Amino acid sequence: MSRLFPTASRINLLILAVLLLIVIPIGLDEFRLNLVSKYLTFSFVALGLVLCWGAGGILSLGQGVFFGLGGYCMAMFLKLEAAQANIGCTRAQQEIGECIVQSTPGIPDFMDWASMTELPFFWLPFNSFPLTLIMVLVVPTALAYIVGVAMFKRRVSGVYFAIITQALAAVLSILIIGNAGYIGGFNGITDLRTLNGWDIRTDDAKVFLYFVTAILILLALVVSQIVLKSKLGSVLIAMRDQEDRVRFSGYDVANFKIFVFCFGAALAGVGGALFTLNVGFIHPTFVGIVPSIEMVIFCAIGGRFSIFGAVYGALAVNFAKTIFSEAYPELWLFAMGAMFIGVVLAFPEGLAGLYKVYVEPYILKIVRSMKTQTLNISSGK
Repeated sequence: MSRLFPTASRINLLILAVLLLIVIPIGLDEFRLNLVSKYLTFSFVALGLVLCWGAGGILSLGQGVFFGLGGYCMAMFLKLEAAQANIGCTRAQQEIGECIVQSTPGIPDFMDWASMTELPFFWLPFNSFPLTLIMVLVVPTALAYIVGVAMFKRRVSGVYFAIITQALAAVLSILIIGNAGYIGGFNGITDLRTLNGWDIRTDDAKVFLYFVTAILILLALVVSQIVLKSKLGSVLIAMRDQEDRVRFSGYDVANFKIFVFCFGAALAGVGGALFTLNVGFIHPTFVGIVPSIEMVIFCAIGGRFSIFGAVYGALAVNFAKTIFSEAYPELWLFAMGAMFIGVVLAFPEGLAGLYKVYVEPYILKIVRSMKTQTLNISSGK
């Protein structure tokens, strides 16, 4: 246990748990709590990047693809549920916003506007919530596996892999925008109201979803810590530093890269699904190039070698984005670029590096002192 979770890691997890489960809910109202919940969904992507980029040396500029796929999977289920509520809708009900009158009830409204009369086959699994949860994990992971096999088995890596993943993000966003009748097009999938009859738009629902998101990110951190501290994590780090030496030692480097890339995609898919639940819509811009690069910035600012830094990085950058975009909307992108360059030049290990150098030693010193006092008391000294 101490090997997988050293004292420092246990303390960091405890601090984050207290912050997410106690301090933030007490200090913020429902609106701001929902914003933090949205920020936490991006932490899943940043966490996956720590494993891929920080541990495995695989820089992906297309993690928004997997985030978007998870979000679209959840949105498709929620949209089908909303479409069922439109069956039998009257003009009077439409006028007060209860439902929408459609020429073909039971299908999403954008399909009705495109004169479609039945659901496409790939929408059918999303009539079931358990199947939807499975698809949230399977769809991003399957795409990551296909890309990973195609690239890593051919030893494509470094900047070439980064460019290919960036191109993948551009292709998928264009594909979604160009198929308005099938997947909502440029408008995305909107007007998501209920989850199995439970209204996700209420304040109580937003608070509940915050705690679900917080607990899941803590669980993701635990799983990621186990991966990093296991023999698999040791191989990933060795592969990052000396790939050829690992290969000559008899390890199949491509398989390790495929695994960690798929693991990061699965985390991103979970984050995307939670994002859709928290904000009530999904848009193709979240699949594109710009969000994917922003996700790398979350990881870099938090610290690409720290799983806990990934969470703090996502929270810090998105909080700054909200503040600055409200006050200086035209300057926000420049501020983000300056923040990224400044951190990379001045603090290569991000916020986690600063914490490790200036804060963590004092916390560990206090913990050791408390342990010593406890042992003295128990021994009667």
